[in-house]
Amino acid sequence: MTFNDTHTNLEKRYSIGQETDSGKYYLSFPVSNHMVDYEEYYEITNELYSTFPKSAPMIEMLLERCRNHEHDNLLLQKPGKHRGSAT
Repeated sequence: MTFNDTHTNLEKRYSIGQETDSGKYYLSFPVSNHMVDYEEYYEITNELYSTFPKSAPMIEMLLERCRNHEHDNLLLQKPGKHRGSAT
């Protein structure tokens, strides 16, 4: 999978972009565990992506839910057995 960030919010620590192999749009944020720092990628709709920055409030609501593992069904890559926490 190749992830291409197109918009980044440094203050709130997230990015949105497009995964180039599948064409899916995503929301990503940094995660850390006791071994490594990495990013988790969650699929978002074309509508959320294409209407950014107008859709930023909705994306940020989804961001908080994803950080709390409430939307794991949207993960583009399933985490390993030592899943990290949002940083």
